[in-house]
Amino acid sequence: MTETAIPLPDRLAAPAAGWTVDTDVVVVGSGIAGLSTALRYTRSTPQGRVVLVTKDTISNGSTRWAQGGIAAAVAPSDALTHMVDTMAAGAGMCDAEAVRTLVNEGPDALRWLLDLGTAFDRGDDGALALTREGGHHAARIAHAGGDATGAEIERALTAAVRAEPRIEVIEHAFVPDLLCGPNPEHAMRGEPAERPHAVCGATVHVMGEGRRDGVGAVRARAVVLATGGMGQVFGATTNPAVSTGDGLALALRAGAGVRDLEFVQFHPTVLWLGSEARGQQPLISEAVRGEGAFLVDSSGRRFMLGEHELADLAPRDVVAKAVARAMEATGSSHVYLDARHFGSDTWRGRFPTILASCLEHGIDPVHDLVPVAPAAHYASGGVQVDLNGRTSLRGLYAVGEVARTGVHGANRLASNSLLEGVVFADRIARTIAEEPPTRTWPAEFDAGGLVDPSIVPELRAIMSRHVGVLRDGAGLAAAAERLAELAGSGARSVEAGVPAWEATNMLTVAAVLTRAATARTETRGAHWRADHPGSTQGRREHVTVELRRGRPSSYTIPRGGPKRLRSGPLVAALGEEAGVLAARTVMEALHEDVAFGPGQCRLPAGIGVDVTSVATIPETQIRTGHIVARAGGVVAGLPVAEAAFWQVAEGVVEVRREAADGDEVKRGDTLMRVTGRTRDLLTAERTALNLLTHLSGVATATRGWVTAVAGTRARIRDTRKTHAGLRVLEKYAVRCGGGVNHRFGLGDAALVKDNHIVAAGGVAEAVRAVREAHPDVPLEVEVDRLDQIEPALAAGAEEILLDNFTVAELREAVTLVAGRARLEASGGLTLTTAPQVAATGVDYLAVGALTHSSPALDIALDLEN
Repeated sequence: MTETAIPLPDRLAAPAAGWTVDTDVVVVGSGIAGLSTALRYTRSTPQGRVVLVTKDTISNGSTRWAQGGIAAAVAPSDALTHMVDTMAAGAGMCDAEAVRTLVNEGPDALRWLLDLGTAFDRGDDGALALTREGGHHAARIAHAGGDATGAEIERALTAAVRAEPRIEVIEHAFVPDLLCGPNPEHAMRGEPAERPHAVCGATVHVMGEGRRDGVGAVRARAVVLATGGMGQVFGATTNPAVSTGDGLALALRAGAGVRDLEFVQFHPTVLWLGSEARGQQPLISEAVRGEGAFLVDSSGRRFMLGEHELADLAPRDVVAKAVARAMEATGSSHVYLDARHFGSDTWRGRFPTILASCLEHGIDPVHDLVPVAPAAHYASGGVQVDLNGRTSLRGLYAVGEVARTGVHGANRLASNSLLEGVVFADRIARTIAEEPPTRTWPAEFDAGGLVDPSIVPELRAIMSRHVGVLRDGAGLAAAAERLAELAGSGARSVEAGVPAWEATNMLTVAAVLTRAATARTETRGAHWRADHPGSTQGRREHVTVELRRGRPSSYTIPRGGPKRLRSGPLVAALGEEAGVLAARTVMEALHEDVAFGPGQCRLPAGIGVDVTSVATIPETQIRTGHIVARAGGVVAGLPVAEAAFWQVAEGVVEVRREAADGDEVKRGDTLMRVTGRTRDLLTAERTALNLLTHLSGVATATRGWVTAVAGTRARIRDTRKTHAGLRVLEKYAVRCGGGVNHRFGLGDAALVKDNHIVAAGGVAEAVRAVREAHPDVPLEVEVDRLDQIEPALAAGAEEILLDNFTVAELREAVTLVAGRARLEASGGLTLTTAPQVAATGVDYLAVGALTHSSPALDIALDLEN
């Protein structure tokens, strides 16, 4: 099928700027993300100034409509579970590092809101009253005013912003476009001007009376997009009227990419107001189900029972799909929420806002079933940013719903969005404050274009029909074709202003969203393709869309990009270079069991997962595994095993070592405890134990030889007789056992052996040739007769390897050398003869069997019941 090209303006047509303001940072948006960024920035720098621009009043963003609450793992023991719940809801598309950041920094973010005066609800004991919502396995959601959490947070943040003299708030102001210029870093390096732009401010149209009116320019060294969502591109949404996707369109026109935009979350329980209802619809918070309400279809059947282990508290994508299926099966336009068992006191005390909204529309939830249906709620994707909120354009940041941090994956976990806004606002503020101030100046741009605002009703109908809860290829193609017609219809007579600007932004977002949904030919999370009902477990790719010559163009990359190596513990144990090599070895070993993504491992068969664990173990089950010695010996490789578990679990794991490498352990000793998703523990088990048992076997054998030569000057050392790919780890294990390492590779030292001597015409000739070619390289000579020792010494050998010498010959050799070179005994050694060999006075006993044939130490993983 030929892809339909949808032409979009590169800029919005707008009047020339009639006024100019200079500041440090422009924040566009006044929800929790924007307000937090502005406050955090002024508190990160003693003189920094912020201009905060908002399309309505400062308190009329999406945040005020957030009913349920803000999730945070306030109990330290809950952090891992919160991560697991978040990643399970994200359907395999979360970035683990972003999830760790959110969860680990979440409690401090919540405390910051408390310090600002946010009045969260508390229990009789004065502690925060915490509740559950869909997808959460623990009560970790703080709320305020029962079901008015967003409004209370907005109140506290607004008061703090208004009290900060270095924050200027411009209300009733629309941002048509970003000001862009050449990146000064590229210019300093002499790179071409067509390289990525830098953002240096924004145009601002102030609507109404005030110090400023009309279009102006706010110049700054950083712009932070905090514009919220795009729900208004659909016919029914929980989003307020201001959520027209402006920030997404701004970033796209400036040259930034958006990622995972196809993952639009449809809230499953939005108050159904009739088939003709359009625009913002009242939300029935997930917290109502968290307190015990349940869903029934038009026949009274509890259709969520058996649908998911959490039933009515399943993740939102699961519930929304189940609702859609129930509606289709019964031919009804809605289902019902049953909370009649709450009684009036619970409704008035816990959910007063929702109660009032229902009563306003003629529904009494104390006595009546509440009709609900899915509606567009939250964009899990957005402008692609890193962990500090940076986009691909210098000077441009994004935070909150407009940003794609990687926290939400394919489906946002309830109440993580408010937390995300605060956590990443702090990171952005600190990043801007710490970066050296650089400034670029806007380049000239051609006049832009517009679309007619009259297209908006049809655009919304197209998106709801073809790009809503249920999608398919034919519908998406039809949507793209009609959007292209709307885009090409022309708008020469349209007046530049907010209605046309919003319409153009909505068309831009609709076109990009449709392109992203077309590119993802699978069902995953909030993206439901009827023509591709299954998910592709082994091909978890991100869809990124950019505007190229005014048309949406998509491409895919593996989830998370190239797999990040877990080298930290290995570097600590082995050193920088060896630690990185060891991490790669762990990755390659894991690849033999599990393919991590396209281009990283191509296996002849299999789908890249542990099929047994996936089939038998719930995704969110968490267990602790004990790494236990089944025999006595010396342990080596605990950081290696940890790296294997960490890699498979993407860091969503807790590891506690009960022993250290080099320790002697006895049968039954616990060496390490690993807590994480049970699936991950069992997937990584074989790789972790393969390496740990082998390395511990090497260390145990080495310790036996070291014990055998105790009391002499001799040291036990290894050779290059190692297994392919394991040399760095096997030599590390020798050190754990008390031995020392010989050469790692052929370049570490020159070792003249019998074949070199034959080829060169004698010992002296071979040694002389090495000295002339490499005067600074350590020089070693292997000899197998006593008469070869003196020529080797005369030629400058620093170390002599005595190959297959008898004990008597070794004593004679030690006397002959008399300390002029180090001596190593090798060949034919056994533990029985080792004490006699060591007693001759040689410096080293070389034991190749340590690394190439030591038996593994029996170690196992036992799961706690």
